Amino acid sequence: FESAAYADFTKIMRARWPFCEIDVYDTQVQGISAPEQIAAAFERINAHGEGYDAVVVTRGGGSAEDLAAFNDERIVRAIAGSRAPTMVAIGHEVDESLAELVSDARASTPSNAAELLVPDIQSVKSQVAHSKHLLSTTLRSIITMQIERIMAAQQSMHNSLGRLIIRAREKVAHDKEIIELLSPRAVL
Repeated sequence: FESAAYADFTKIMRARWPFCEIDVYDTQVQGISAPEQIAAAFERINAHGEGYDAVVVTRGGGSAEDLAAFNDERIVRAIAGSRAPTMVAIGHEVDESLAELVSDARASTPSNAAELLVPDIQSVKSQVAHSKHLLSTTLRSIITMQIERIMAAQQSMHNSLGRLIIRAREKVAHDKEIIELLSPRAVL
């Protein structure tokens, strides 16, 4: 846990997206026992099934000899056989290994891996605020339009009802005239 690659990776992950959980499988990354340890770590990772969103293999830069473990067949097979999506971020941008070629994704550095894996929380907050504003504006517009429609329908019903009342009064007055004309009490 004391490597600069790990420190850079976790620092950027936490700054960009503090909600993520990071499980660490600490292994040697160079030397004769590194390939065996890394392959064993992948066996433990695969035992979790589909439990991980991503597996990131990180290591800082170094000479070709320092990075030789990542060209070892055991590591290449372990990465290729990973049940979880795997990203390899080894060395510097110019360094390339077989492990990177078989991985699902390659990052130029451990810091770049963190940037590629998680969104930037500030950017997400900004997008959420923009979406909230847009939604609020849209909802206000929809509500205003519906209120105007309801008021127009209400006015239309009021006008229709008024016309019906006028017609009913006219009919009552007309019927009253007829009744009075046909009334036996009326003077012939």
